[in-house]
Amino acid sequence: MKDDAPDEELMLAYGKGDTAAFDTLYARHRGGLYRFLLRGLSNRATADEVYQEVWTRVIGARERWRPEAKFSTWLYQIAHNLQVDQYRRKMPEDGAADIEIALAHNSDDEERQPERQLSEFEQRRRLQLAIAELPEEQRIAVQLRLEQELSLEEIGRITGAGRETVKSRLRYAMDKLRAVLTP
Repeated sequence: MKDDAPDEELMLAYGKGDTAAFDTLYARHRGGLYRFLLRGLSNRATADEVYQEVWTRVIGARERWRPEAKFSTWLYQIAHNLQVDQYRRKMPEDGAADIEIALAHNSDDEERQPERQLSEFEQRRRLQLAIAELPEEQRIAVQLRLEQELSLEEIGRITGAGRETVKSRLRYAMDKLRAVLTP
């Protein structure tokens, strides 16, 4: 199985015993999935635990998995459901403690002024804190849209909401973020 094969083909191959296919899937999705969980759970230990549980469930479902949706949609739906379970068990102690959103542009411009770098850092941090304060449904929709670049339909499948509901959540979230971040 080639490393550039679609996720769905890799998962099917893994279901037939190709462990290299799983390694490729894991390498593709580990970073984004972990960031999604960390931002959603705001506690590194809990995010680590849920991260392991997501991959445990992927491994457990390998033989019965069918490509009814994109692999990434299915993966993030598992993660979302486990996050909801965590919220039901107990609310996170600190909603902003370990949040690290990578929405900023990486620049190779080495001549950037320290003041500008600090200003951009402050803006990113303000955005991180503002996203953390959004209601859960809006925060998850924003994270999936901005960080994972998922479509409205994919976010809907993950969260169990309709396309128009997702669209509304994103619109309300962006309105709130603009209100908080506009000087």
